[in-house]
Amino acid sequence: MFKPLIQFVLQHLMQQNSWTAPLLQPYAHKNLRLDFKVAQATLTILNNGELAVAGDSAEADATIHLPPSLAMRLLRQDPLAHSLIKIDGDTALGIEVGKILSAIRWDIEDDLSKVVGDIAAYQVVQIGQEKLQRWQSQAKNLGEMLVEYWQEEQPIIAKKTRVEQFNQAVDQLREDTDRLQQRVNKLLAAASPESQ
Repeated sequence: MFKPLIQFVLQHLMQQNSWTAPLLQPYAHKNLRLDFKVAQATLTILNNGELAVAGDSAEADATIHLPPSLAMRLLRQDPLAHSLIKIDGDTALGIEVGKILSAIRWDIEDDLSKVVGDIAAYQVVQIGQEKLQRWQSQAKNLGEMLVEYWQEEQPIIAKKTRVEQFNQAVDQLREDTDRLQQRVNKLLAAASPESQ
């Protein structure tokens, strides 16, 4: 039941994003496993550049590990999330196909228009985008408030300026210690019996 659903979604997305086929064609007959921890799917790249669900016995040429928490960060378009993706096997294949898959977009408005009509679909998508932007703004504000609270009221997070000041003080102490060591060495050299 899970595989036919994935196959249907893949075919639908590939039709909406036909630009992906020429980019995937050089990797024809390669298998890519997507590991979401809670579920795995092995995809095979067909000659025409489309993706299909591979058979149960298919060996993956590359595996992309995406834990659910990382998948959520990718959906929020966190710029640091891409650096946390782990790829096993053929990393070049994993990176290239991963880039292509991350650029695929679902045209929700087009699909809704077939069910409820163009105008209603447009309005539903607009309302959804407004709600999402409001939710993202509220989440950002909450995060900023928590950071400020932890820096000012319950200082468990150091401010960037304080960290920089501390680092500068450590550097200055290191330089002063080096100068003092050089003076001590000169004094010892001057006081030693060999120098007389």
